[in-house]
Amino acid sequence: MTLVEQYLEGLKQAYIDNGGEEAWQNLMATAHGATEANLQLLRNRYPQVPESLLDLLRRIDGTYWREYEKGTVSDLILGADEAMGDYPYYLLSAEQIVATQNEPFDFYADYINREYEEVEIDNRITSDASQLHNWLHFSDCMNNGGTSQLFIDFSPSATGKLGQVVRFLHDPDEIVVIADSFDDYLKMLMKNGYCFVDEMNFEE
Repeated sequence: MTLVEQYLEGLKQAYIDNGGEEAWQNLMATAHGATEANLQLLRNRYPQVPESLLDLLRRIDGTYWREYEKGTVSDLILGADEAMGDYPYYLLSAEQIVATQNEPFDFYADYINREYEEVEIDNRITSDASQLHNWLHFSDCMNNGGTSQLFIDFSPSATGKLGQVVRFLHDPDEIVVIADSFDDYLKMLMKNGYCFVDEMNFEE
């Protein structure tokens, strides 16, 4: 199995183990993969987009209040690092990723330029806000991104790694690297036992 297949198989089991079998079945019945046209738009905007993210989008083209032909999907299928505990996240669609391409600069330029001493910024992250145009926004947390957002960083500092996964957290504000790559990010969620699923309430 591919990494994404392993991830989704484990996620399915985590849903079932936490009483979410019907929710998983509804997700699978409603969602579908991204169109090749939208995937190509994503590749055009981010030529270094990891194949594992494309593979995930080929299977589920977003869960962030994503309107499919059979209904709207708002399932939480991602998580973050241990610092966020069991906090779950949505996956943006290929189209949403491209549509929100300016958000990193619009929201976080001052932080990246280190204008606030009280805000923790990982030293693996660039100090040049113009490089935020090379951040791919792929996930918002369960309260629609108000508390946390996730990005793939294609313009790290000299001590960072191309393609590292970055988490923004609000109150207290911080921007830190949580994985060296999107592959490592998925592996981290698997290793942590999909603990974010524990926080979901699947009861009617």
